[in-house]
Amino acid sequence: MNRAAFEPLAGHRSYPDEEMIVRANAFHEALRRRRTVREFSERPVPRAVIETALRMAGSAPSGANLQPWHFAVITDPAAKRRIRIAAEAEERAFYDGRAPREWLDALAPLGTDAAKPFLEVAPVLIAIFAQRHGRLPDGRLVKHYYVPESVGIATGFLIAALHDAGLCTLTHTPSPMGFLNEICRRPENEKPAILLVVGHPAADCRVPVAAGIKKPLAEIASWI
Repeated sequence: MNRAAFEPLAGHRSYPDEEMIVRANAFHEALRRRRTVREFSERPVPRAVIETALRMAGSAPSGANLQPWHFAVITDPAAKRRIRIAAEAEERAFYDGRAPREWLDALAPLGTDAAKPFLEVAPVLIAIFAQRHGRLPDGRLVKHYYVPESVGIATGFLIAALHDAGLCTLTHTPSPMGFLNEICRRPENEKPAILLVVGHPAADCRVPVAAGIKKPLAEIASWI
């Protein structure tokens, strides 16, 4: 028996075609200015900004609406120090032999290496965990579906929200990232997916030219 309950759609706004085009172009221009940075300022970020951005991330669609994510916000300097030490150990192993030459060649234009000082300099780190399963309100264990897709969409919402608030981000993915479970005190059913670095850019921040080159629409989309 289908026990789904429905309610009228509320809050949706429709616009005339001309206004839709203007709004779409304005949003594109805003997101086009987003750049990943690795040089952050120590300037603090209001907690209220992070909380609101997380609410926006939590509004993302997910498989069966099970919302298979957890966002652990790290601001404690000692915890950030532990994360940097653990992440750099994995990064050194990556750059010193774990990564194939093809991968290293792809990273070369971005100027990355094993040093990750931004993990301590940036005021906020957000460890994004993907939950393999969770519990329903009645306590029953439930398997989560489409977890990577759902977490990826929520992360996109989060990055866009932080950018719109005037902050910069960096998606950091040391591999493996099991150390984040211990530091963030997260259970085994949660797998760290991304360590999002958040803050204001340093006054003298520079970004790689190659990272600003995006494929044109004709290469990323087709109409059928």
